[in-house]
Amino acid sequence: MTTAQDHRTAHDGTATDDHTAAHDGRTPHDGPSARERRIAVVGGGMAAARFAERYAALGGTGRVTVYGAEARAPYNRVLLADVLTGRYDAEAIALPLGGAEPRPGCEVVVLDVAARTLGLADGSVEPWDDLVLATGSNPVLPPIRGLRRADGGGLTEGVHTLRTLDDCGRLAEDAVGARRAVVIGGGVLGVSAARALAALGVPTEIVHQGPYLIERQLDAQAGEVLRRRLLDAGVETYPGNRARALRGEERVTGVELANGYLLDCDLVVLACGTRPRTALAHAAGLPVATGILVDDALATAAPGVYAIGDCAEHRSTVHGLALPAWDQADVLALRLSGADPDARYTGSRPPARLSTGGLEYAAFGAVDETLDPDLDVLRLADATRGSYKKLVLRGDRLVGAILLGDLAGVDALAEAWQRDDPLTGHPLHLLTP
Repeated sequence: MTTAQDHRTAHDGTATDDHTAAHDGRTPHDGPSARERRIAVVGGGMAAARFAERYAALGGTGRVTVYGAEARAPYNRVLLADVLTGRYDAEAIALPLGGAEPRPGCEVVVLDVAARTLGLADGSVEPWDDLVLATGSNPVLPPIRGLRRADGGGLTEGVHTLRTLDDCGRLAEDAVGARRAVVIGGGVLGVSAARALAALGVPTEIVHQGPYLIERQLDAQAGEVLRRRLLDAGVETYPGNRARALRGEERVTGVELANGYLLDCDLVVLACGTRPRTALAHAAGLPVATGILVDDALATAAPGVYAIGDCAEHRSTVHGLALPAWDQADVLALRLSGADPDARYTGSRPPARLSTGGLEYAAFGAVDETLDPDLDVLRLADATRGSYKKLVLRGDRLVGAILLGDLAGVDALAEAWQRDDPLTGHPLHLLTP
């Protein structure tokens, strides 16, 4: 897991002090009365919904408006694979807004931080007193030949991303009658998508450039256990391979690997990671690196403008995960509601967790013991049950863990890791509660 790094100085827009007040001397509640204050949230994702819900729950009295480019109000993107399999419908994954006004289908195309206005795609202009950028991220499209149609009008027929409910609907329709699918990318999204397609009866293969699946959070042994479990579920895996080109004229017919091997398919899902959506902020003159630069108040370099979630970069870190986005939303809601105007976000150490179609894992902390000779490791593997557990210890303290296939005790382990308390008793009891 990436941990927060040291503060940078005000020269790159990420000073640790609340520089928002320093720009014009205002606090979030100066100017218009709190009841009249207009808070615009740009982006209709999970961070936006969390902020709006928590702001209302904390007694915030401003008018919150959530502008989303999608035609739907905010929903839980983490559950898209379960929507694909039919476990949930679109309505079941909707997120509460706490009384905020949803404006779905209202894409913001211009941000004027000096005039404090938003320009919408329909030509209208909306004023704001405080602005929360929660623009999220876009799927990364890999540099492979044949990805786009010959006329440049989008992805080749049969090729999909899985980032929105509309993506999910199109993929579900295309999966009906599909002979074989290839998922390019073996991270969390790729594994979830492959498992969902297999559950729909589509034979599926994963092409993954890394040495094993979900290599950012698992180790090689856990990756192998996961590979075998996926194989039992109808998913073949090709780690250490790179997709070089897509075959097919009108519709995809195969994926050509860098080693020359050809995987026959009529359905492709791209799961190659995401990239923060920063174009709006960049065009407005806000400092941007990988993400929109924010300080511990989640404030950007412009007065009254904040950023949270996948689009935000805090202390050189863009998390790209739901739990840190919610942590940031909670802190900003505390500040802007007045419940705690001095609240600070100092970083997140979220446990990664996946649960889809009977496949479950949790991982957190430092799981690569080879990086530090002072670390000890305790492993339990059950090939029959397809489970794997690993604790990484420094003395009597837990510094990392992986649980795959059996999450018994995960909450106690996560709490011990978060609190950094000395472990009591033999660590084996933590793996076999």
